[in-house]
Amino acid sequence: MTEWHALEIIVPTEAAEAIEFALNELSAEGTEINNLGPKQHETLNVVGYFNERPPDDEVATQLGIALEIYSLPDDTVIETSWKEVENRDWLAEWKKNWKPTVTGSFIVAPAWQEVVTDDKIVIRIEPSMAFGTGTHETTRLCLRAIEETLVPGETFLDVGTGTGILSIAAAKLQISDPFPKIFGCDTDIDSVRIAKENVEINNVNGIELVVGSLDSEMDAFDFVCANLTADVILPMLPLLVAKSKRLLLLSGILVEQEESILKALRNLGCEETLVRKDGEWISVLAVRSHT
Repeated sequence: MTEWHALEIIVPTEAAEAIEFALNELSAEGTEINNLGPKQHETLNVVGYFNERPPDDEVATQLGIALEIYSLPDDTVIETSWKEVENRDWLAEWKKNWKPTVTGSFIVAPAWQEVVTDDKIVIRIEPSMAFGTGTHETTRLCLRAIEETLVPGETFLDVGTGTGILSIAAAKLQISDPFPKIFGCDTDIDSVRIAKENVEINNVNGIELVVGSLDSEMDAFDFVCANLTADVILPMLPLLVAKSKRLLLLSGILVEQEESILKALRNLGCEETLVRKDGEWISVLAVRSHT
């Protein structure tokens, strides 16, 4: 291939993350942001790069879904345009700029970079995209909650495992023998493949990863984590609650979506919750029972 298909989208500064989310959902090979201004009223150019150009109606649908998830108005997108650009290895260039991220006792680091530490738990990740590398607020929120509340010996379910980082974190905190069941699922085939590779890189055992979503036939787990988005979490919340024995950790939720999540949890009998905030994102830890 000698060229990439580049989709350029002009939006206000505050919409950058929503547009990047949409581009990832469209399976962009890479994204970049240009002309990022210091003031909220300024605009910027978000670019997604594709091997094959997705249909315009699919682009419009994913942009609309992203704007709804991020509670942005329908007219947020100012302009979209396509152009052909010279071939570049976008993933390789992105990797050059990814540095280790510290969250509590964890250091999430690129698989190719040496890390020297005596007191941190190192998680090495070989990603295909930025989400799930430990740099995103929702991932950091989940890592903090897992470190602080997961009890060694507890079973762990990771719904929407992505790069597998949360399952790996849970495994690295285990000191019990026999090793408890750690299970991750994701509807994206590539995500599960990458997660399995990351499990091997980290030399952790006992993690089972499958392609699929949460279903009623699954076992219940002591600790259930779902780092998704509010629109995905809400329909499956009754099942998430049913499958969590002690704790249910939810993230991928925007600050303004907090009350809708808490109301839904209360309706399901989850009155004891802990909400934490990082940037414009929150995590919600619901206590199902005490040990």
